[in-house]
Amino acid sequence: MTDEIDYYELLEVQKNASADEIKKSYRKLAMKYHPDRNPGDKEAENKFKAINEAYDVLKDEQKRAAYDRYGKQAFANGGMGGGNPFNGFDFNFSGGGFSDIFSDIFSDFMGGGRNGSRSQAQDGADIRYNLEITLEEAFNGVEKEIKIPTTSVCEKCHGHGTADGKEAPICQNCGGRGKIRVQHGFMIMETTCPNCHGEGHVVKDKCKECNGEGVIHHEKTLKVKIPAGIEDNTRMRIPNEGQSGIRGGDNGDLYVFISIQEHKLFIRDGANLYVRVPISIATAALGGKIEIPDIQGEKIEVNIPAGTQTDQQAKISGEGMTILRSKRRGDLFVQFRVETPTHLTDRQKELLEEFRSLSQNDNCQPEAKGFFDKIKDLFVA
Repeated sequence: MTDEIDYYELLEVQKNASADEIKKSYRKLAMKYHPDRNPGDKEAENKFKAINEAYDVLKDEQKRAAYDRYGKQAFANGGMGGGNPFNGFDFNFSGGGFSDIFSDIFSDFMGGGRNGSRSQAQDGADIRYNLEITLEEAFNGVEKEIKIPTTSVCEKCHGHGTADGKEAPICQNCGGRGKIRVQHGFMIMETTCPNCHGEGHVVKDKCKECNGEGVIHHEKTLKVKIPAGIEDNTRMRIPNEGQSGIRGGDNGDLYVFISIQEHKLFIRDGANLYVRVPISIATAALGGKIEIPDIQGEKIEVNIPAGTQTDQQAKISGEGMTILRSKRRGDLFVQFRVETPTHLTDRQKELLEEFRSLSQNDNCQPEAKGFFDKIKDLFVA
């Protein structure tokens, strides 16, 4: 890969790029292709090696000048023309600029300091809780009591996990960082310290109350206020109600995910409510009135205009859902469904037959008349 692609192309910079531009681009690419961010990705690993090789040359003025003049042959044994343009140059990549650059990168990527030990404070984990409520509760708002599994700092050892309650000794293997660096050729890798398992401290005599964890597992009861007008799939964040941090770390947060039960009558769309109401052919033709409940259970009288068709809607303003953080409400839409009667009595059939015979030559069904007028010329004579 490195024999085919130009170093400047690898680092995505122009040949006249400044040292700062090269460094900035290198840091960005190193973070992107770092093996810790791309586990098991061989292509990313090869790319990572290649950009490190390219940067080690271009960051050095003398090496860069030689590369610009001779290309990659400048690094071949004997150099160009039988001479080595790098006689006297230091090619020891185990120290100096290469390691310094990675110290900078890992300072950002791993959260550790460049030369000092990282803080051993650990933030508590966030907790997710799925809460289902009714449409009426979403309309009115509600306070729910929930129980969540959580942790709190062990009072006996003060979160240190030690039997005597004192801070555990710093791990001598990693110097308290929780990470160790291993160099393989051009690559410097950081991995979890096998001695302290990333903790930075080694607990030899564990606290019996928490078994050395520094936290106690238990169940906590909370009251959660759900605001009126909340929508389905809303995520509510409750700060500091997650698992407890240890050694001075911050508590995690609680995330309550709201889902709203399907209603037996209403369908919600944002702040609006929809209800489908079946009406008879006679009511649809002659018009009339019906009563339906609103979301609060109050009666609403709905006028049905004469000649109402299936899927025709009536809008009732201000009878929809509560709008979040507002005094306003959405609208209620009543969708009419004209129902064809079944299981007719003989008398009903007789009346419908009479109606059909009386309707053949008038305009009481204009849509049907228009349709058949359009297709009559399509029939084969």
